[in-house]
Amino acid sequence: MDDQQTRARQFRALHLPGEPLILVNAWDALSARIVAAAGARAVATTSAGVAWSRGAPDGDALARDTAVDVIRRVADAVRVPVTADIESGYGDSPAEVAETVTAVLAAGAVGVNVEDSRHDGGGPLRPVDEQVARLAAIRAAADRAGIPLYVNARVDTCLRRAGGVPETVARAEAYLAAGADGIFVPGTVEPETVAALAAAIPAPLNVLAGPGAPPVAELARLGVARVSIGPAVAEAAYAVAQRAAAEVLGAGTYDALAGGLDFDALNELMRS
Repeated sequence: MDDQQTRARQFRALHLPGEPLILVNAWDALSARIVAAAGARAVATTSAGVAWSRGAPDGDALARDTAVDVIRRVADAVRVPVTADIESGYGDSPAEVAETVTAVLAAGAVGVNVEDSRHDGGGPLRPVDEQVARLAAIRAAADRAGIPLYVNARVDTCLRRAGGVPETVARAEAYLAAGADGIFVPGTVEPETVAALAAAIPAPLNVLAGPGAPPVAELARLGVARVSIGPAVAEAAYAVAQRAAAEVLGAGTYDALAGGLDFDALNELMRS
């Protein structure tokens, strides 16, 4: 428990505007060890990558126990703090979301990312009061466990085209009042918008980056405290699989496999 509390405090301290925490999201133990071996200060899971690798689509379709099993394997695989993407909480009610967080903490994670999108056909975003209740339940569950869990509340207004800066900030303020520690706004890397969000939200701002986004140094200058890659690495890995399959089944050649990591090196990484 003490080690987990130490990791939780370390993770919390990594969120500094202007000196962002960079999270290259993993989806299994080996991808987590690769990220950690590259010098990452923390490891985050990607809900999409985890779901795809376990035979489900992203979007609250994965069973909670399956997601928690992956989180446990990732946390066991690395020594750095681990934060888990738990989609919208793997539960319909605040009480069920609290059960998810209790299990995630028991698995060894020290942070969670939870979104306010809904995938039940009821609209693109949860009502603010509904999401506030879910976040309050998360905070209460963490308090009961005695772990200073970092709660990263995802605001999907930009991602879902359901509002601009004022709506995003209003949701962020409500979520922070409910117990969130940081705010994640995917769906925009436009410098003016990012700067406005960083200035208006009284908490560390997380953005989703990837090809076409400003470099980390520019995001840092805009006031970002956390940069996530999300499912991009998993998408790139599956793109290699697609190209290799098409090539070997078509032309019968193997060029798409060039540059792969060494078998012995990967095996050794899993032994360490």
